[in-house]
Amino acid sequence: MTDIPETADIAVIGSGPCGIAVGVAAAQAGLSCVLFDRGAITQAMMDHPTYVTYFSGPEKLEIADLPFTTSGDKPTRREALRYYRKVAEYYRLDVRQFEEVATAERDGDAFVLRTIARGEPRTHRARNVVVATGYYDSPRRLDVPGADLPKVLYYFKDPYSFWNQDVIVIGGGNSSADAALLTWREGSRTTLVHIFDKLDRGVKPWVRPDIENRIAEGAIPALWRHRLAEIRPHEVVVENLETGELRTMKNDWVLAMTGFEPDPGVLRAFGIEVHEVTGIPRHDPATMETNVPGMYVAGVVVSGHDANKIFIENGKLHGPLIAAHVASRR
Repeated sequence: MTDIPETADIAVIGSGPCGIAVGVAAAQAGLSCVLFDRGAITQAMMDHPTYVTYFSGPEKLEIADLPFTTSGDKPTRREALRYYRKVAEYYRLDVRQFEEVATAERDGDAFVLRTIARGEPRTHRARNVVVATGYYDSPRRLDVPGADLPKVLYYFKDPYSFWNQDVIVIGGGNSSADAALLTWREGSRTTLVHIFDKLDRGVKPWVRPDIENRIAEGAIPALWRHRLAEIRPHEVVVENLETGELRTMKNDWVLAMTGFEPDPGVLRAFGIEVHEVTGIPRHDPATMETNVPGMYVAGVVVSGHDANKIFIENGKLHGPLIAAHVASRR
């Protein structure tokens, strides 16, 4: 089945904020564009903690100067979800939700995209393809015995299921601090385990005093310079990285807030070359076009293994670069 009656100028794989920015830039340039997503629009944000407040101010998350109004200084998850949907509505973006792109192959002067929409195979054509798949569905997984147990979670949404449970939170960044504080406040016995000797520099300034005070008073014990050596059904073994000492602790849940990174396999499947060390796809920073002519990258997928290099506030700038380059060659 061909769902697009004519060949689109641009097909975007991924409908997160950076993918939406491509769609908006295409609309402003008079280009036809369709966005595909295996989930809902801004699916990654939907998977963020329910009550999260984002670090960036609303003005940095705006697309095409469409105002992002919030009740406070920083936007909440709910406000961000509403805003990006309003952007899609305002610019009348063609977003195909719950339609996953399986392959994208060159056919003459266009690409053929084969997708699966709720179990139904479909075929589409586009002159150019933008990969804006992000990284949130590719967590950095633990490589220790027992890491495949169902008690090990890489995503944290709500704290209430951890009441009266023994919880280990791994990491020292924003996600770890939020998970530790929220689970502790809702009645869990929470311990923070981090391979470094202090919290990461990027912890949100309104969160840092809270987590530091809870650690200092012993409410949330912190095991600095430690790592998980083994995970068992009802306990974990932690290792002191300085002494090598092993310690067994009672445990019900492991919240592995270990971060995320793009899956290079997705890029390579489209023929895009990926640097073996950095994980950065080969591309021209001025146009975002990759080594595959007509195929572009946008958003955090460009940052490779350094997921803290590109955010919405600078990833959204890729859209205008791509649209301008496509329009210049049309």
